Amino acid sequence: MHTILGAGGPVANALTQELLNHNETIRLASRRPVKITGKKLTWQKTDLLNYNEVLEATKGSTVIYLCAGLVYDAKIWAQQWPVIIQNVINATKAANARLIFFDNVYMYGLVKGPMTEETPYKPVSEKGKIRAKIADHLMAEVKAGNIQASILRAPDFYGTDSQNSTFDMMLLDKYAHKQTAQWVGDPRMLHNYTYIPDCGKAIFLLGQNPQSDNQIWHAPTAAPITGKEFINLAANIYQVKPKYMRINKFMLWVFGLFNKVVAGVVEMYYQYDHDYNFNSDKFEKAFNFKPTTYEDGIRHMSKTLYKAG
Repeated sequence: MHTILGAGGPVANALTQELLNHNETIRLASRRPVKITGKKLTWQKTDLLNYNEVLEATKGSTVIYLCAGLVYDAKIWAQQWPVIIQNVINATKAANARLIFFDNVYMYGLVKGPMTEETPYKPVSEKGKIRAKIADHLMAEVKAGNIQASILRAPDFYGTDSQNSTFDMMLLDKYAHKQTAQWVGDPRMLHNYTYIPDCGKAIFLLGQNPQSDNQIWHAPTAAPITGKEFINLAANIYQVKPKYMRINKFMLWVFGLFNKVVAGVVEMYYQYDHDYNFNSDKFEKAFNFKPTTYEDGIRHMSKTLYKAG
């Protein structure tokens, strides 16, 4: 049985769909019901901060996937992430299951050159420090031989079914409605985004291949291009003029006075005014996986979730 902790988010939903496509038995665990249904799919109310609920949700699991997302607030992360990771580690041991943790890249900090699985942790944000701490804790359990686990990391992503992406909200959705797009940071800088369906496929492949355990992986992601190239590509697909408004750090700070989520982005601004080069060669070679191109991904979004108005 495959158990997804933190079900209902965009990455968890993409993974769920992959598992359904392959007729796997699935248990979704989250605080709120998930809309996805299937013959071999069940949902169980689970608060990841409650160990007994996590233990009950993971009973009988062969593979456990941790795809949780918390409120974008460093104080909440500092309080809750250590509890969650310890609960999940203990429950994984109790179930004698394998664990795959979906992670981000905040622990790397500002990196000159490509981010790889070997990039050292040098966080420059509070959220990055928290992410480094829980990743180190998980991998220490792996190195001690206490658990079979792997980490799959992805950069910013797009193609969500819930607009849980700045790329989707500020670019695709805007152009779909013939509006002026928005771009956070310097559009001359390189950036790359992972296509959500590719994330789902990648986590699924790790779950199907025990030989991938006990190491860190980067999700398959197309090579970085500049913000201007993203804007021009999207405008061309949506057949609109490439109009956009640049959002700088001061503007984020001002917006953040009224919105805690936006306030949480301010300390991450370094990701948007420097080159951001996420490398996934390791995964691509190991699984013979070619990431979806930005043109194909955006074109698909323009025909499905973010249709031109």
